[in-house]
Amino acid sequence: MDTLAPRMLLNGLVFPEAPRWHDGKLWFSDMFSHRVLTVDLQGKSEVVAEFNDRPSGIGFLPEGTPIVVLVRSRKIVRFGNGTVLLHADLSRLPGTELNDMVVDAHGRAYVGLRDRSVKNSPNVIKGEEESPEGIALVELDGSCKVVADGGLRGPNGSVITPDGKTLIVAESWGARLSAYSIRDDGTLSARRTFADLGSNPDGICLDASGAVWFGSPRGPGFLRVKEGGEILDRISFKDGKWGVACALGGPQRKTLFMLSAYINDDDLKRLVDFQSDLTSTSKGLIETVEVDVPGAGIP
Repeated sequence: MDTLAPRMLLNGLVFPEAPRWHDGKLWFSDMFSHRVLTVDLQGKSEVVAEFNDRPSGIGFLPEGTPIVVLVRSRKIVRFGNGTVLLHADLSRLPGTELNDMVVDAHGRAYVGLRDRSVKNSPNVIKGEEESPEGIALVELDGSCKVVADGGLRGPNGSVITPDGKTLIVAESWGARLSAYSIRDDGTLSARRTFADLGSNPDGICLDASGAVWFGSPRGPGFLRVKEGGEILDRISFKDGKWGVACALGGPQRKTLFMLSAYINDDDLKRLVDFQSDLTSTSKGLIETVEVDVPGAGIP
């Protein structure tokens, strides 16, 4: 544990989120600058889309078209070549905003439905009151419905196992990873706890051993946990940097991309209320380490 030394890949960002390795590059949302970017293994970056909203989860449809969650408007859009088209409107579903997303091999998207009231409700955080948050399923034709609710606390990063039969989701306010069985029609069932954690998980990725890497914003950085809760690896930050989200990519999927940010509490409070995106003092960056166990599943 704690023996991996990160290498800087890209800085000058605001708050990088939702990393996805695709077609030889890392795709990610720089959420508070309202942009989606790519970066290659040499650190060359490119802005591929800009929005009038916070972009979050990214995925790719079966033919390769990228889609992204727009947090505040609660929509998913397809984008590319300077065009932005509506893919799905989730504004009629419960919650006040959207968050992260994972897209399966059929083009079905699983999206976190967030409600800002949960963060300020100690009874929900403690599990003493049912949470209004959940997970939506968006079909390839853009139709959508809630497929998980009743107890999720802060649904965040998600992954799908290689066999396509299990979805694992980080619950930021629940301090745990939860797993669902995926039925043939894409709906979810048989929720169980994958791992109780001592910290609040954000973005996650899965490796070939079945373990999950997750970002821990308030510390200690990035951790790797096996089902049941045993911590296998830890990459600690000691300088106030937040571990936000991670992805396994590169030619052999053994490069762990770690997205992090320096952010203060005052700026964070304004951002929670959608007040300071384009003037945020947050400073984001992407670092990498090489790991022994390659990535697996989606994304």
